[in-house]
Amino acid sequence: MEIKASQVKELRDMSGVAMMECKRALVECEGNLDKALDLLRSNSSLKAEKKASRVAADGVIRIISTESYATIIEINSETDFAAKDAGFIAFADEVASYISANKVADVSVFASSEIEEKRIALIQTIGENIQLRRMESINFDGDMSVGSYMHSDGKLAALVITNTSDESLAKDIAMHVAASNPLCKSPEDINNEVLEREKAIFEVQAKESGKDEAIMGKMVEGKVRKYLAEVSLTSQAYIKDPDVTVGKLLSENNADVMGYVRFKVGEGIEVESKSFADEVAEQLK
Repeated sequence: MEIKASQVKELRDMSGVAMMECKRALVECEGNLDKALDLLRSNSSLKAEKKASRVAADGVIRIISTESYATIIEINSETDFAAKDAGFIAFADEVASYISANKVADVSVFASSEIEEKRIALIQTIGENIQLRRMESINFDGDMSVGSYMHSDGKLAALVITNTSDESLAKDIAMHVAASNPLCKSPEDINNEVLEREKAIFEVQAKESGKDEAIMGKMVEGKVRKYLAEVSLTSQAYIKDPDVTVGKLLSENNADVMGYVRFKVGEGIEVESKSFADEVAEQLK
C-alpha cells in the first residue's frame, strides 16, 4: 500500500527514529501508526541491547541544584561527535529536568522511568551506545551554600557544599576541586589502602638510594607528607592564590566544606585505541 509522506513524518516526530526506518515500519504494519510505533520501539530495544556492550567513554555532565540537594550526573556516548548532537544535548537536559522534578537517589531508577524509553529512542536515532553512567547527590539545608563549576566543554565539573552563606566562596572551591582533583578532604580522611600503596612505592625508591635505614625512614616520611599535601583538599595550594592553602582560605572565612564531588567524563573507563580509518569504517557500518 502507499505510505504518505505525512504518515512518515508523524511517526518520525513520535519516535525520533530515522525517516527510512519509519517508512519500513509503516509498510510492514500496513500504514497502522500505532502498530508501527510499537514495532519501532521493539526494534529500538533490540538495537539498544546490542549496542550496550560497546564502550561509551565520551559524553557530558549535568549539574542540578535545588533548595535541598544538588546532583551531578554523567551521561555517556561513544564519541564526542554524538555528544555534540542536538538530540543528545536535548536528552541530557531532559535527564536534568527529571532529576530536578524527582529526587533521584540512584542512577538505576532511570531504568523504570520515562527516561529509559527516550534513551532507547536516542540510541536508535544516533546509532551509538548511550548510558547514564553515574550520579551523586549531596543534601544540604538553608544555612549552607552550593558551589558548582562546569568546564566549557561540559566534560569536567564539580559540586561543593559549604556551611556558610557565601556562595562565591563555595563556587571558588568548586573550581579548585575541578582543577586539582583532591582524593580526600583532609590528610586524615585518605583511604588507608591508597596511602599504603603509595608508601610502598616510596620505600622502594628509598632503598634504591643506598642510604642508611634512618635516612631512608626520613625520606619516606617526607614523601608521604608531600603526597598527602598534594591530594588532600585542605592541604592543597589554592589555585587562585598559591600562597595560601584551601584550609587557610576556609579558616579565614570561618567556613568548612561539608561535602564535594568531582566528575570527569570517561574517567576510569578503558578505551580501546583505534585508528581514524577504523573509526570511519565502524561509523559507516
